[in-house]
Amino acid sequence: EHKAVREAAGVFDISHMGEFSVCGRSAEEALNGILTNDIGRLADWEGQYTQFCNEKGGVVDDLYIYRLGPTSFILVVNASRISADADWIVRRLGGFQDAAEEGVEFRDESDDWSALALQGPASAACLEAAIGDSELDPVAGVAVVSELGKNRFAPVKWQGTRATVLVSRTGYTGEDGFEILCEPAAVEAIWDALMQAGGSLGLKPCGLGARDTLRTEVCYPLYGHELDEDTTPIEAGIGWSVALDKGDFVGREALVEQKEQGVNRRLIAFKMTGRSAPPRPGYPIWSVGDDAKRIGEVTSGTQSPSLGTGIGLGYVLREHSRRDTPIEIEIRGRRSPATICAKPIYRKNQTDT
Repeated sequence: EHKAVREAAGVFDISHMGEFSVCGRSAEEALNGILTNDIGRLADWEGQYTQFCNEKGGVVDDLYIYRLGPTSFILVVNASRISADADWIVRRLGGFQDAAEEGVEFRDESDDWSALALQGPASAACLEAAIGDSELDPVAGVAVVSELGKNRFAPVKWQGTRATVLVSRTGYTGEDGFEILCEPAAVEAIWDALMQAGGSLGLKPCGLGARDTLRTEVCYPLYGHELDEDTTPIEAGIGWSVALDKGDFVGREALVEQKEQGVNRRLIAFKMTGRSAPPRPGYPIWSVGDDAKRIGEVTSGTQSPSLGTGIGLGYVLREHSRRDTPIEIEIRGRRSPATICAKPIYRKNQTDT
């Protein structure tokens, strides 16, 4: 499955993800007050990676937000955080709901959507073959889905389903790809159409185990591993998704302080350099030498199918986070050698170290 995504295409059922609708005259103002990125930069039919942070700057959740129009947004959140996110948003948007005509309407629509992720270098060809004569809404500004730019999305009237389907050029694998939102009644027909059209192109059905090895190779964070309410986007190395210049938002003060003063720990990527069992989350990370000490912990670890070696992500003390620094991963009571490497760990056309 991993190989199919890297070389051709794979399709994942991601219907477990959550979907929220936020609409209203004050929707943009309200959302910009609780999200780290600046949705004011979004054009209609464009998406953006962002986070909710608490007052300490810790990540409540990371998500994608899509702008349907000036006052209408869809948020796609992590499955494990649907209830927590909904409660968190409603508490902070309450002040905008006093007057319906000027306020913000929030709806948890997670039960109203199914979702598929089509990923890999052949994904555009698979999708266009599956869509066939389906009508691409003119609001997209393109004639075919392969012309959609990164983070752009469009409504498609998918042939044979009577459903309007949202197709976005986004993904979580490091490959080109698309994510497809649709009503649950249509998802089986869309899956079947993709599999029938993509079979000759190498398309395979894929599970979340492959998604995890794919995202680890390209160093994409996973909530509950690299991100949580005690970890900030600055520590996680995703400060590029924090717009400190947009005005106030929840957690901004703490993040400004971290940006100015630096952080005590950093998220690093590493490769094993000797024969060993694969690294796993929770394994201790040690420095090397006569004064060796425990300097951190693995947050994600696996055997890389693309590189044929153990790889991982983890937090270490800042003074031990420099690239090419030798480290050791404690695996089942024994320390095995590794080296801190550049992100992403895997790059296209790379075979091994």
